[in-house]
Amino acid sequence: QLQLVESGGGLVQPGGSLRLSCAASGFTLEYYAIGWFRQAPGSEREAVQCASSNGIKVDYSDSVKGRFTISRDNAENTVYLQMDSLKPEDAGVYYCAARRNYCLRGRQYYDYWGQGSQVTVSS
Repeated sequence: QLQLVESGGGLVQPGGSLRLSCAASGFTLEYYAIGWFRQAPGSEREAVQCASSNGIKVDYSDSVKGRFTISRDNAENTVYLQMDSLKPEDAGVYYCAARRNYCLRGRQYYDYWGQGSQVTVSS
């Protein structure tokens, strides 16, 4: 069974950091683009960053530039999202998703999704 499992969310104070992990089982992430999406309450799920199968990284959200970093460890079959200098507006449920080869912004293009990981930024 093809699965993505996220971990690493939680409660953090403004200015703090979290690292989300997205581990694949049942398939090899090496051949897939992995996107991170987030959904705040009452909002649409939006693309944040993506890493293509050949390592190209794409920013989809201006609000996280310079603070969030996507990386992939093909040996571990895992993709990470390092989130620094977190702000209250970064809060939401974060999802990783996979599609073959290259990144696209729209969620409809992704075939596999994780269950979501809650991120809360509050003092």
